[in-house]
Amino acid sequence: MTLDIMMPFYGRFDHFREAVESVLAQSDPDWRLVIVDDVYPDPAPGEWAASLGDPRVHYLRNVVNLGVGGNFRECVRLIENDRAVLMGCDDRMHVGYVARVAELVREHPEAAIVQPGVEVIDAEGRPHRPLADRVKAVLRPRGPKPELLAGEPLARSLLIGNWAYFPSVVWQADALRRFGFRPGYEVVQDLQLMLDIVFDGGSMLVDDEVIFSYRRHATSVSAVTGPDGAKFAEEHALFTETAARAHAERWHRAERAARLHPTSRLNAVTELPAALRAGDRAGRRALLRHLLR
Repeated sequence: MTLDIMMPFYGRFDHFREAVESVLAQSDPDWRLVIVDDVYPDPAPGEWAASLGDPRVHYLRNVVNLGVGGNFRECVRLIENDRAVLMGCDDRMHVGYVARVAELVREHPEAAIVQPGVEVIDAEGRPHRPLADRVKAVLRPRGPKPELLAGEPLARSLLIGNWAYFPSVVWQADALRRFGFRPGYEVVQDLQLMLDIVFDGGSMLVDDEVIFSYRRHATSVSAVTGPDGAKFAEEHALFTETAARAHAERWHRAERAARLHPTSRLNAVTELPAALRAGDRAGRRALLRHLLR
């Protein structure tokens, strides 16, 4: 299994270098790395990537800045193999990542989504367990792993709280092309895509072996869009849409989870102090609206 590692790039050079070097260090050499530079203003990262001299590494630079969602869609367009991961340009693969996900896919070729085990690190690469990740750990399905999940139980679980780590997930390329990242969901596009696949009958394989380091830091898109309420406006739109879909499928427990979206409301509460400190009245109103409606 040749794994397409698609890496949308716009960020810190040091983090980017670590991410690329973690791919180069894989024990299983059967991978293809495609770096899609979204017109980052400093040319140095791109020059370094282009100079690596590994035929498996491809560096491309967009003509114009496409934004987060647009660059994800460009990455999907460039996929060539049957399985792909959209890796964050500030994350790290452990040396056995490609080998382990290839093994999981061989054992469960029907899985449209593969969620491997993940650890969280901070901006400096140290182990990190902020509240969001402690909540994810509680929400993550229990039981022997690897475990194949599907249907209403999986949809309901993700709607109660999105415990997946998008940059670590391996996708069936056909599912990515079929559903893609819809415009309008620039922050919660991972949940949108997973729900589209689940409602279409796709399954997710969840594994506990930790093979990926997800970097959570203050300049991530979700962190920046939290206090001003933009993330929660997207979440509300997605939950409203999904509640209607679940109702049509008679997935009543999933519908209830979409309408209640408890962890999303609690997350809005945690963002209120930052909005208050910043004197952001519009952000405060948006957070309160999400909390109460």
